[in-house]
Amino acid sequence: METTSKPITVTSIEPIAPFKRHSRAQMAFAFGVAAVSDVLAMATVIAPPLQIALDAATALALFLVLGRRWALLPGLIVEAIPGMGVFPVWVLVVLSIIMYDGIKKPHKA
Repeated sequence: METTSKPITVTSIEPIAPFKRHSRAQMAFAFGVAAVSDVLAMATVIAPPLQIALDAATALALFLVLGRRWALLPGLIVEAIPGMGVFPVWVLVVLSIIMYDGIKKPHKA
């Protein structure tokens, strides 16, 4: 059994594009929108139609600020559950987007 040592060269097929992150101002604005929405949601617990309108407006505002993010959809669904308005769901959604913004899926070869 004979073994030969040949160097292996690994090259990338596609160049990795830089990941576009949101600016600090956009993130701060999104966090502010989420915080105000969660505070107002606690005050509108007794009026479900107001809560629905507030959550729809919050989701639209965050969609405009942060772009198309799948994390906004579960936040909207959780906020539609009666009684969940007492939890800071929108703040948690924005924090999760901020924390996981730099994580990319691995390249498939």
